[in-house]
Amino acid sequence: MNLIVHINGWPGSGKLTIARLLAEQLDARLIDNHTLINPAECLFARDDPHYQPMRKAVRTLAFDYALRLPLHVPIVLTDALADITSDQEIFDSCRGLADRRAARLVSVVLDCNVEENFRRSISPGRADLFRLTDTGILKHLRASYQLLRPAGIERFELDVSNLSANEAAMAVFEHCMQAPCSLKTKGE
Repeated sequence: MNLIVHINGWPGSGKLTIARLLAEQLDARLIDNHTLINPAECLFARDDPHYQPMRKAVRTLAFDYALRLPLHVPIVLTDALADITSDQEIFDSCRGLADRRAARLVSVVLDCNVEENFRRSISPGRADLFRLTDTGILKHLRASYQLLRPAGIERFELDVSNLSANEAAMAVFEHCMQAPCSLKTKGE
Protein backbone atom coordinates (compact mmCIF):
# COMPACT_ATOMS: atom_id res chain seq x y z
CA MET A 1 0.00 0.00 0.00
CA ASN A 2 1.66 3.21 -1.17
CA LEU A 3 0.61 5.34 1.81
CA ILE A 4 2.01 8.08 4.01
CA VAL A 5 0.10 8.96 7.18
CA HIS A 6 1.05 12.26 8.81
CA ILE A 7 -0.16 12.51 12.42
CA ASN A 8 -0.27 16.03 13.81
CA GLY A 9 -1.26 17.06 17.31
CA TRP A 10 -0.30 19.11 20.34
CA PRO A 11 2.67 17.94 22.41
CA GLY A 12 1.41 15.27 24.78
CA SER A 13 -1.67 14.37 22.74
CA GLY A 14 -0.51 10.78 22.22
CA LYS A 15 0.91 11.03 18.71
CA LEU A 16 3.86 8.69 19.20
CA THR A 17 1.91 6.04 21.10
CA ILE A 18 -0.84 6.06 18.46
CA ALA A 19 1.70 6.16 15.63
CA ARG A 20 3.55 3.12 17.00
CA LEU A 21 0.33 1.12 17.14
CA LEU A 22 -0.72 2.30 13.67
CA ALA A 23 2.69 1.49 12.19
CA GLU A 24 2.40 -2.01 13.60
CA GLN A 25 -1.11 -2.43 12.14
CA LEU A 26 0.02 -1.17 8.73
CA ASP A 27 3.41 -2.89 8.81
CA ALA A 28 4.78 0.60 8.20
CA ARG A 29 7.97 2.48 8.99
CA LEU A 30 7.62 5.16 11.65
CA ILE A 31 9.50 8.45 11.50
CA ASP A 32 8.44 10.40 14.56
CA ASN A 33 9.23 14.08 14.97
CA HIS A 34 11.55 13.53 17.92
CA THR A 35 13.66 11.06 15.97
CA LEU A 36 14.26 13.99 13.62
CA ILE A 37 14.49 16.75 16.25
CA ASN A 38 16.52 15.11 19.01
CA PRO A 39 19.93 15.18 17.28
CA ALA A 40 19.72 19.00 17.25
CA GLU A 41 18.29 19.02 20.80
CA CYS A 42 21.32 17.04 22.01
CA LEU A 43 23.81 19.50 20.56
CA PHE A 44 22.31 22.97 20.50
CA ALA A 45 19.95 25.27 22.37
CA ARG A 46 16.88 26.16 20.32
CA ASP A 47 18.10 29.73 19.85
CA ASP A 48 21.54 28.61 18.60
CA PRO A 49 22.01 29.44 14.90
CA HIS A 50 22.96 25.81 14.20
CA TYR A 51 19.77 24.34 15.68
CA GLN A 52 17.24 24.91 12.85
CA PRO A 53 19.65 24.07 9.99
CA MET A 54 20.54 20.80 11.71
CA ARG A 55 16.86 19.91 12.20
CA LYS A 56 16.22 20.57 8.52
CA ALA A 57 19.28 18.57 7.43
CA VAL A 58 18.30 15.54 9.52
CA ARG A 59 14.74 15.63 8.15
CA THR A 60 16.01 15.94 4.58
CA LEU A 61 18.40 13.02 5.05
CA ALA A 62 15.71 10.80 6.61
CA PHE A 63 13.23 11.62 3.83
CA ASP A 64 15.86 11.01 1.14
CA TYR A 65 16.42 7.54 2.57
CA ALA A 66 12.67 6.97 2.95
CA LEU A 67 12.46 7.29 -0.83
CA ARG A 68 14.47 4.06 -1.02
CA LEU A 69 11.76 2.05 0.71
CA PRO A 70 9.66 -0.17 -1.53
CA LEU A 71 6.42 1.58 -2.47
CA HIS A 72 4.34 -1.12 -0.75
CA VAL A 73 5.86 -0.11 2.62
CA PRO A 74 3.69 2.59 4.26
CA ILE A 75 5.28 5.42 6.24
CA VAL A 76 3.83 6.98 9.40
CA LEU A 77 5.09 10.45 10.37
CA THR A 78 4.38 12.50 13.49
CA ASP A 79 4.64 16.25 14.08
CA ALA A 80 3.34 19.02 16.30
CA LEU A 81 2.67 21.67 13.67
CA ALA A 82 0.73 24.91 14.03
CA ASP A 83 -0.82 27.14 11.40
CA ILE A 84 2.32 29.22 10.87
CA THR A 85 4.55 29.56 7.83
CA SER A 86 7.55 27.72 9.26
CA ASP A 87 5.39 24.73 10.23
CA GLN A 88 3.65 24.75 6.84
CA GLU A 89 7.12 24.47 5.29
CA ILE A 90 7.82 21.41 7.46
CA PHE A 91 4.56 19.85 6.30
CA ASP A 92 5.45 20.71 2.70
CA SER A 93 8.48 18.42 3.07
CA CYS A 94 6.04 15.61 3.96
CA ARG A 95 3.92 16.52 0.95
CA GLY A 96 7.10 16.44 -1.15
CA LEU A 97 7.96 12.97 0.14
CA ALA A 98 4.47 11.76 -0.78
CA ASP A 99 4.71 13.37 -4.21
CA ARG A 100 8.12 11.81 -4.87
CA ARG A 101 6.77 8.39 -3.86
CA ALA A 102 3.45 9.02 -5.69
CA ALA A 103 1.85 7.99 -2.38
CA ARG A 104 -1.56 8.64 -0.91
CA LEU A 105 -1.02 11.23 1.84
CA VAL A 106 -3.45 11.24 4.76
CA SER A 107 -3.24 14.10 7.24
CA VAL A 108 -4.44 12.96 10.66
CA VAL A 109 -5.15 15.77 13.12
CA LEU A 110 -5.42 14.64 16.73
CA ASP A 111 -7.28 16.92 19.07
CA CYS A 112 -7.40 16.56 22.82
CA ASN A 113 -9.17 18.66 25.45
CA VAL A 114 -6.90 20.94 27.45
CA GLU A 115 -7.14 19.10 30.78
CA GLU A 116 -6.38 15.70 29.25
CA ASN A 117 -3.59 17.21 27.15
CA PHE A 118 -1.96 18.69 30.26
CA ARG A 119 -2.31 15.37 32.12
CA ARG A 120 -0.67 13.46 29.27
CA SER A 121 2.08 16.04 28.77
CA ILE A 122 3.54 15.42 32.23
CA SER A 123 3.65 11.63 31.86
CA PRO A 124 6.78 9.97 33.24
CA GLY A 125 9.61 9.59 30.73
CA ARG A 126 8.61 12.46 28.42
CA ALA A 127 11.37 14.80 29.63
CA ASP A 128 14.01 12.10 29.18
CA LEU A 129 13.19 12.09 25.47
CA PHE A 130 13.29 15.90 25.07
CA ARG A 131 9.49 16.03 24.90
CA LEU A 132 7.62 19.07 26.15
CA THR A 133 6.50 18.70 29.78
CA ASP A 134 5.99 22.37 30.69
CA THR A 135 2.22 22.90 30.84
CA GLY A 136 2.76 26.68 30.82
CA ILE A 137 4.38 26.47 27.39
CA LEU A 138 1.70 24.06 26.19
CA LYS A 139 -1.02 26.43 27.45
CA HIS A 140 0.65 29.30 25.55
CA LEU A 141 0.90 27.22 22.35
CA ARG A 142 -2.74 26.19 22.52
CA ALA A 143 -3.90 29.78 23.20
CA SER A 144 -1.73 31.33 20.49
CA TYR A 145 -2.00 28.87 17.60
CA GLN A 146 -4.24 26.40 15.85
CA LEU A 147 -3.08 22.98 14.73
CA LEU A 148 -2.08 22.92 11.07
CA ARG A 149 -4.80 21.59 8.80
CA PRO A 150 -3.13 21.60 5.40
CA ALA A 151 -5.20 22.43 2.37
CA GLY A 152 -5.56 20.08 -0.56
CA ILE A 153 -4.80 16.95 1.48
CA GLU A 154 -7.07 14.13 2.58
CA ARG A 155 -7.67 14.79 6.26
CA PHE A 156 -8.99 12.72 9.15
CA GLU A 157 -9.64 14.53 12.44
CA LEU A 158 -9.98 12.64 15.68
CA ASP A 159 -10.64 13.83 19.22
CA VAL A 160 -8.55 11.49 21.38
CA SER A 161 -9.55 13.01 24.74
CA ASN A 162 -11.58 9.97 25.76
CA LEU A 163 -9.99 7.32 23.54
CA SER A 164 -7.32 4.83 24.43
CA ALA A 165 -4.29 4.75 22.16
CA ASN A 166 -5.53 1.42 20.77
CA GLU A 167 -8.95 2.89 19.96
CA ALA A 168 -7.40 5.93 18.29
CA ALA A 169 -4.95 3.85 16.25
CA MET A 170 -7.77 1.57 15.14
CA ALA A 171 -9.88 4.54 14.01
CA VAL A 172 -6.98 5.89 11.93
CA PHE A 173 -6.24 2.40 10.56
CA GLU A 174 -9.88 1.93 9.53
CA HIS A 175 -9.85 5.30 7.80
CA CYS A 176 -6.69 4.37 5.91
CA MET A 177 -8.23 1.07 4.80
CA GLN A 178 -11.13 2.90 3.15
CA ALA A 179 -10.92 4.14 -0.40
CA PRO A 180 -9.15 7.49 -0.59
CA CYS A 181 -11.35 10.47 0.17
CA SER A 182 -11.73 13.27 -2.32
CA LEU A 183 -9.90 15.81 -0.12
CA LYS A 184 -12.85 16.16 2.24
CA THR A 185 -12.44 15.95 5.97
CA LYS A 186 -13.70 12.87 7.79
CA GLY A 187 -14.10 12.23 11.45
CA GLU A 188 -15.02 15.80 12.48
